[in-house]
Amino acid sequence: MITIWGRANSVNVQKVLWGCDELGLPFERIDAGMQFGRNHEPDYLAMNPTGRIPTLVDGDFVLWESSSILRYLALQYGPSSPLYPAEPKIRASIDRWLDWSLSTLQPAERPVFLSLIRTPEAQRDLIALGTDVKSVTARWGMLNAHLQGRSFLENDNFTLADIEFGTYAKRWFGLEGIERPSMPNLERWYSRLETHLGFKKYVDLPLT
Repeated sequence: MITIWGRANSVNVQKVLWGCDELGLPFERIDAGMQFGRNHEPDYLAMNPTGRIPTLVDGDFVLWESSSILRYLALQYGPSSPLYPAEPKIRASIDRWLDWSLSTLQPAERPVFLSLIRTPEAQRDLIALGTDVKSVTARWGMLNAHLQGRSFLENDNFTLADIEFGTYAKRWFGLEGIERPSMPNLERWYSRLETHLGFKKYVDLPLT
């Protein structure tokens, strides 16, 4: 049995749970992080010295970093799955998006999410928020342009790249209090993701 440590409302945990669902993998999830604590206790830090979530335990194998976990699950349990094709150019293109999400999209998205969801309205820095919204809007605009004529991010098939970005897209489309310019390609792509059972079960939740 695969064990996933991390709270259900974490975007990085959600992408791993969704990946498990797409691969038909049973798992146990253990709450950790924020109000649940545990992630800074010695037994957790022995598994994951960063003290962050998620952490995956598969038998005697332990892995942290959500995008690496997605890759591992696809390679270990879905070697013929279209989620992570073996063809080098397609796989490299998927890896490119996984890396870009962590290096560029998440740092732009995170301050907007924290401000609107986890900061009391009276304590928000509206000037900083306006700047941050412009930054993350530009990133989504780049994806909107990339999706022109495409059903999914790579290979015209649903892959790990769509899981990775789908979790953040839930935040983008779910945030209230910001103006989003029309991005029809992005909106069509997101509507396709909403049909996936894994998205409905693990990602399409209230933002908290």
